[in-house]
Amino acid sequence: MGSVTGLPIPRFVSLRSDEVNLRIGPDTRYPIEWTYQRRDLPVEILREYNQWRRIRDMEGTEGWVHQSTLAGRRTFLARGEGPHEMHGSESEASPVVARLMPGVVGRLRSCRADGAWCEVQVGSHRGYLKRSQIWGIAPGEDVN
Repeated sequence: MGSVTGLPIPRFVSLRSDEVNLRIGPDTRYPIEWTYQRRDLPVEILREYNQWRRIRDMEGTEGWVHQSTLAGRRTFLARGEGPHEMHGSESEASPVVARLMPGVVGRLRSCRADGAWCEVQVGSHRGYLKRSQIWGIAPGEDVN
């Protein structure tokens, strides 16, 4: 559990804005190592220190961001080789409602801990992707 929030560690959150500075330490006096420019990008919180959170992105880059730059909204990043087919229901036999290229960011609507599919939304398209095709959810995690 996080020492500041009491929430589970690690946990997934998303970037609140299109400009989030990743620092090498938990304070503004530490240099900026990277600036994310993608609102809603999912990141994993690894540690908490006062108002700062140590995060990791899909590529394994780690650093510190201020908690005000993070949102609890659950999002996902399409990973691996694509395109990925988003289906109308939890079955490959169901109609394809969209095709997503790797790197597409969308909203994670729900995912059963024991399920192979997650309900997602990208723009106005809602459907289901295989859990293995997305980054932004822990193995065995339940998202409602």
